Amino acid sequence: MLYIILAILIFGVLIATHELGHFATAKLLGVKVNEFSIGMGPAVFKREKGETLYSVRLLPVGGYCAMEGEDDDSADPRAFGRAAAWKKIIILCAGAAMNFLTALLLVLILYLPQQGKVVETYGGPIDGYGTEHCGLEPGDRFLKVDGHAVLVYGNARLYLDRAGDTVDFVVERSGETVRLDGVELPRQQRTDEKGNVTNLRGITVGRELEPLTLPGRVVYAWDTGLDFVRLVWLSLGDLVRGAVGLRDLSGPVGIVDTMTEAGSSAQTPYAAFYTLTYFTALIAANLAVMNLLPLPALDGGRVLFLVLNGVLYRLFRKKIPPEYEGYVHMAGLAALMALMVVVTLSDVGKLLGH
Repeated sequence: MLYIILAILIFGVLIATHELGHFATAKLLGVKVNEFSIGMGPAVFKREKGETLYSVRLLPVGGYCAMEGEDDDSADPRAFGRAAAWKKIIILCAGAAMNFLTALLLVLILYLPQQGKVVETYGGPIDGYGTEHCGLEPGDRFLKVDGHAVLVYGNARLYLDRAGDTVDFVVERSGETVRLDGVELPRQQRTDEKGNVTNLRGITVGRELEPLTLPGRVVYAWDTGLDFVRLVWLSLGDLVRGAVGLRDLSGPVGIVDTMTEAGSSAQTPYAAFYTLTYFTALIAANLAVMNLLPLPALDGGRVLFLVLNGVLYRLFRKKIPPEYEGYVHMAGLAALMALMVVVTLSDVGKLLGH
């Protein structure tokens, strides 16, 4: 129960942080904010300061930043709808930026006590696969695999698994960068004496510990954040290509269950803290990317309409009528809610074992 409560609170904090990004940039750029709320539902605390009402609400599941003229027309010269397009874009993107900064801060907190990071190296050929002369040398540190930068531990294995029969490598060898293009490493299926079937490329990936300075920890936190973003794009690509289905997606119910299981199975309180914090950073980066997708009802969709209106105005001195944009966002919101219901039902089905 403790981890369920923590997971719900974490979601609330991430959403409130997102709204804080909108609030801070709106204030900075002179857009009027009517209310900034932490939490949803009935207010348990309210205080008006200047032109803005600050509130804390009963349900710790998010928050909101209510800007003047955000969803309707307003005569106020400081209304969101009357702000310059570049100001609107900054305000809309600021929520995702805050989520990404949150992810960076969390992983940096985790990395500060660490004395080093684990890097992936070439461990050598597997006997009988004919890969002894593939061009790699034991100890080579993987910098790129199949065109993808190796940012964090696990990247080399991931992109080896996703590559075709030939793989391009960039490695560090004795302090020098070496490029190896078109290395033939087709998968070879083998059956051992016990009948176990393997499908391997015939090489092993080793690991080494690389010392980290304080600036190195900051860089590693940044690389981890970039890797989080890249993983989201990879997952979206797999979904579009049909490599994964809707049943492979997880919504709030599935994420809470995963966090609860991860926290409960941790051997020590520090291990639980590390796992939950890392997972929270991953979710924060995920929210940042998803929210900027050019889809109706999301901040990215609203940015898209701003760009389209700018192009249309320059070409034809016309803009998309606000009511039509509103209809598109309403339809997009309905579609997103329907998808959320489907994913939630799928998560519940997984919990029940169906």
